[in-house]
Amino acid sequence: MTNKLELPDKLRQKVDKELEIGESIRWIGQPIPRFFTASSMGSFLFAIPWTGFVIFWVLGASGASIFFAMFGIPFLIVGFGMLSSPIWFWLSAKNTAYVITNKRALSIAIPVTSFGNILSTTIRNYPPSKLKDIYRKERADGTGDVVMAVQQSTSNFNSRRNQTTEEIGFMGISNPQEVEKMLRQLAEDD
Repeated sequence: MTNKLELPDKLRQKVDKELEIGESIRWIGQPIPRFFTASSMGSFLFAIPWTGFVIFWVLGASGASIFFAMFGIPFLIVGFGMLSSPIWFWLSAKNTAYVITNKRALSIAIPVTSFGNILSTTIRNYPPSKLKDIYRKERADGTGDVVMAVQQSTSNFNSRRNQTTEEIGFMGISNPQEVEKMLRQLAEDD
């Protein structure tokens, strides 16, 4: 069952280039582009008081010395970057493709730059042997995620050990139940 999906030209070219001889697409999809996601909401909400304080500080410091006020400019840029994070998440979704073929599953993400350049592309391959522990997370509206891998990383900060977990797979899709079934079938065919 192949669905018809119009991808941006650069992304479609990347998908076509990744296909091997004899490999055919069974399903292709993209994350649903949303401005406010769980990932973007935290930085956006933090950016409101951050940016407000920096503006207040820069204006106050400019009364003393313009040179002193210029120290606040990098913090202001960071604040505007965090405030614009919903836009970057939305653009990121528009430049990501999820593909299930007769041989494997793969995700292709073209990073978003402000100048339209492609610096590097992230391509993740999931052969059938790696599709044994997949699971689905569904939202009330029927959208959801199909998780194919969980990556754990540990960092040390101020002699504290922090462990983070990242779920990897087809995130924010409109038909997670159907996609999970297709992935399970692909794993069984192996």
